[in-house]
Amino acid sequence: CYITLTVNGSGFYRDLRIVLVLKLFRCRIIYHFHNRGVENAGRLSINRPLYRFTFRNTKSILLSSHLYSDIKRYVDEKDVYYCANGIPLNSLEEAKKPVRNGEDVCKLLFFSNMMMQKGVYVLLDACKILKYKGVKFECHFVGAWSDISEDEFMQEVEKSGLQQDVFAHGGQYGTGKSKFFYDSDIFIFPTYNETFGLVNLEAMQFSLPVISTTEGGILDVVNDGVTGFLVPLRNVTALARKIEVLIDDAALRHKMGEAGRERFYTNFTAEKFEERLVNILKDSAKAK
Repeated sequence: CYITLTVNGSGFYRDLRIVLVLKLFRCRIIYHFHNRGVENAGRLSINRPLYRFTFRNTKSILLSSHLYSDIKRYVDEKDVYYCANGIPLNSLEEAKKPVRNGEDVCKLLFFSNMMMQKGVYVLLDACKILKYKGVKFECHFVGAWSDISEDEFMQEVEKSGLQQDVFAHGGQYGTGKSKFFYDSDIFIFPTYNETFGLVNLEAMQFSLPVISTTEGGILDVVNDGVTGFLVPLRNVTALARKIEVLIDDAALRHKMGEAGRERFYTNFTAEKFEERLVNILKDSAKAK
């Protein structure tokens, strides 16, 4: 039985009832995790025996080996499979226009929910540094408003004197979403709470160099120095430095973007994901 188990909170207790029934009937179980939180929730003494029961004599699928530490206390690594995510192909990326030259203003893109933990203000602070140094750019923030409101964000933009450089567009979907990737030169995702970061795959499909963080499964997606750059979490100075490197070097942007696109097609399409998952399920079904 294949279960996408919720790892903590009320969702875990709900799913635990299903696990109990399956174990009563001696079903073989494989969990597929798209989130994390076992390590933190396991600090509550009431949860530890529940996790031991849940994971006993089961298999687990994680998005990345970098996420194994979350369940390490309860699961031997021999009982873990790793299956990176993939996304469907986007037809618009085939029409990706050539990289802009040094005379054009470089367009930076952030695409995610407007949340603190996605690194919204980390990127905004990096933009302040670039502005102070006289670097020319446009930075477009695209995503639904969440724990950061539009008024709060625009107040910070105005306070920083970035009204002519930073723009917020709210949530965008479908072709509207794709057009932002199509029209951009660099993708920036300075998240500090992530399991995988599918949005980086979308950027790579559009031949954009990616600047992201050393967080979760992102380490398996962005090849640091080849398809983009990885920076430490919440490190504004390092982020600004890498953005400036790419703004100043159109040829490097193009080279990294093409390498990212090739990496996407080789590893992260929906078809590649399905192939990995099917092979894991076949293997786990044969395992003793």
